[in-house]
Amino acid sequence: MQRIRSTTILAVRHQGQVAVAGDGQVTLGNTIIKHQAHKVRRLYKNQVITGFAGATADAFTLHDRLEEKLEQYNGNLMRASVELAKDWRTDRMLRRLEAMLIAVDAQHSLLLSGTGDVIEADDGILAIGSGGPYAQAAAKALVMHSNLDAEAIVREALAITGGICIYTNSTIVVEKI
Repeated sequence: MQRIRSTTILAVRHQGQVAVAGDGQVTLGNTIIKHQAHKVRRLYKNQVITGFAGATADAFTLHDRLEEKLEQYNGNLMRASVELAKDWRTDRMLRRLEAMLIAVDAQHSLLLSGTGDVIEADDGILAIGSGGPYAQAAAKALVMHSNLDAEAIVREALAITGGICIYTNSTIVVEKI
C-alpha cells in the first residue's frame, strides 16, 4: 500500500497578527494527485484557524471534535484543545487517527498531536507536515531578519519550502487574525 504524503502547514504570530498558511499539494507515493487542497480552515464563529497534516478523513474528524469542544467551552481554544487531546489519547477510535493540527486564535497558537501534546511555541512559530521543518526555519529567519508582517512571512516561508520540499507546492492558502 502506498503512503499518502503531503502538506506543509505554518503558523506565525508576529507584530500583533497571527497567520496560518498551507500548501495545496497531495501526493500518493511519488505522484501528485491534487494541487489545490484546502488544509487551512476557520472554526468557531471564524475566531479559530486550523491547519492539518496527515490523513484527510482523520483530520476532518479532529476538526469536528475540536469544533464541538470549542462550542462546549465557549470558544476557549486552550481548554478545548486540552480536552480534545485527552479524548484523542484515551478514546479507542480517536487513538488510531493519523493527523496533526495547528490551531490558533487571538491569544494562542497550539500544536495538537495524537500523543496528547498541546504545545504552544515560545516564539509563536509552529509548523507541521512534510515541509514543516523547512517552513519553520524559513519563518524564523524571516522574523529575525525582515520587517515583514505575519501574513507575508508565511507566504514567503511556504514559497521557500516549495522550492526545497517535493511534497509542498506553490498553491498557498492563508488565513489571518
